[in-house]
Amino acid sequence: MSPRQDAFYMARAIQLAKRGRYTTDPNPRVGCVLVRDDVVIGEGWHVKAGLGHAEVEALKNVRDAQGATAYVTLEPCSHHGKTPPCCDALIKAGVSRVVTAMQDPNPLVAGRGLEKLKAAGIEVICGVLQEDAKTLNRGFIKRMTENRPFVRSKLAMSLDGRTAMASGESKWITSAEARADVHKLRAESSAILTGINTVLADDPALNARVAWDVVQPIRVVLDSELNMPVIARMAMLPGRSLILTCSEDDRRQQALQEIGFEVYRLASKKGQLDLPEVMSFLAAQQINEVLVEAGAVLNGRLLMENLLDELIVYMAPSILGDKGRGLFHLPGITMMADKRVLKLLDVRQVGGDLRLTLEPQENSLQFKKCLSQIKTDELSLEEITAEVEAVRQANHHGR
Repeated sequence: MSPRQDAFYMARAIQLAKRGRYTTDPNPRVGCVLVRDDVVIGEGWHVKAGLGHAEVEALKNVRDAQGATAYVTLEPCSHHGKTPPCCDALIKAGVSRVVTAMQDPNPLVAGRGLEKLKAAGIEVICGVLQEDAKTLNRGFIKRMTENRPFVRSKLAMSLDGRTAMASGESKWITSAEARADVHKLRAESSAILTGINTVLADDPALNARVAWDVVQPIRVVLDSELNMPVIARMAMLPGRSLILTCSEDDRRQQALQEIGFEVYRLASKKGQLDLPEVMSFLAAQQINEVLVEAGAVLNGRLLMENLLDELIVYMAPSILGDKGRGLFHLPGITMMADKRVLKLLDVRQVGGDLRLTLEPQENSLQFKKCLSQIKTDELSLEEITAEVEAVRQANHHGR
């Protein structure tokens, strides 16, 4: 097979993997294509945790895979989980070549699957359409490598950057089409995160209302003082609803647990929940992707603590005026040098609105803080950059 053919069949495998976008949590989304003599003889994808992995599903449809090439979007597993190792299935089937998009970041696998295939005499190629595969499973990868989920915040605003009137009235800034698009974001998320102030103001359901099968996201509310009403709508809905708190009010905690909430006490910082600890907790819950639907205070804290990986901003062609509420509460920003810079990744029209996809960039203030912690005398630019990155990583992990 030529590199072009490998890319072609891997693209098909990625298409198949996307079919599990709404159902595979906490597992990664994986697709597999079996090819022999430049003809597809089998296809499969991982549908749901506990069911067959993509390689096994592809082999089910093939009487004889002897000498075939298996294109898999993620390194085949070599460990026993809820299902047997996929490596063993491929070896037993007699495939002669395995092409993977990327190595599995799961430390239980981490290259072992590829080595097992090589030891069985199978030709192995890794890295075909790797970036596409990483994008598909960015939450799983983030959880495995950084012990936190991929965090995306959804925001809706007017043309002048307002999310609500001064009174808090916000229904509706954006179009029905934009709101329907948000439910797609919810459907592909492992959890939806909000703050208690949003719950008290809007009593949201925080579920995905779509026309296809979906594993409903876990609802997570940050409620430092346990102010959650016992009549909150989400408590009546099926699925998990979590309250994360630093309150020691056992009586209040028990009352909320009795109506269906799961309540967890986490570490605090200055009377508020420690957000990095929140992310570590969510990772321990096997949550891959978090969608934030919250107000300016929580979004501001997440942004300043570098916990937002992506922003989805729906911008409506309307003006709410300078007394309306803003997107982020950022009291620490007083100079242009402190501004937060975003990278624009995508723009598209949804109904009458624009949907902007953005990625936060680390700001110059953080660079200055890192720079102040190292001695720059007699260092080259490359050495200074390396030192700054090392300090930044140390600060990040030490938070």
